[in-house]
Amino acid sequence: MSINESQSKYPRRIVCLTEEPTEILYLLGEGDRVVGVSGYTVRPPEARSKPRVSAFTTAKYDKICALEPDLVIGFSDLQADIAAELIKRGVPVIIFNQRTVSEILQTILMTGALIGCAQKAESLVADLTSGLQAAERAARQHKCRPTVYFEEWMEPLISGICWVEELIEIAGGQPVFPELRQHRLARDRIVEPDVVARRNPQVIIASWCGRRLNPATIRNRPGWQEVSAVRHDRIYEIKSTYILQPGPASLTEGLEQLSKIIAAAALQVANERD
Repeated sequence: MSINESQSKYPRRIVCLTEEPTEILYLLGEGDRVVGVSGYTVRPPEARSKPRVSAFTTAKYDKICALEPDLVIGFSDLQADIAAELIKRGVPVIIFNQRTVSEILQTILMTGALIGCAQKAESLVADLTSGLQAAERAARQHKCRPTVYFEEWMEPLISGICWVEELIEIAGGQPVFPELRQHRLARDRIVEPDVVARRNPQVIIASWCGRRLNPATIRNRPGWQEVSAVRHDRIYEIKSTYILQPGPASLTEGLEQLSKIIAAAALQVANERD
């Protein structure tokens, strides 16, 4: 039997357990290989028409197997149980666990190599790196670097994960909890409200997954009325889909929103000092 070499060497039917690999595959021009996606997939819009086979920590195993994938790609140690079950069922699985900007770029390169598109992946990473560098250059023109508290969750308060804090720095801000950025687990980034207030951030950015920001929730926290960001009405929201998923969107749309917020705040803070 003759086998087409290009089809035998690399996966052709890929299930993505989270949005990040879906977005990467489409940006590489290989969206036709995606046969199943996460139910939370937003980007790209055309991927939403694919069969939805998983949430973040649960999956429809029979539905996945019925799609006959030759590769399943996921993200996070929280998907370890899903991966284990699929492996038991004979499905090849790759779970990435990227938590930094450099790891996001590395994940893109590794994904490209897995599907035989290494050159495309290198080109995409070069474009993303160029965008990061451009944002960093622009931020150097700011008159100051405002202090930023990024809130990943509100009950309890959870500060920003590593790639978010790195992007804040690239955009020209100073995270107020730099010592917590390396903690991969959310429970290790829990902060007390009074500690946030004492650090007196000049900008507050909230990104509560599945919850919309009501600024009054932050303004009315006991002891926060004198926090600089509250006094000067610098409380912002970036939707989690743009910033809390460690894929290309965070490095583009997420960074763009951060840059706009921090640039405006830097100008305001500089004027307040004059």
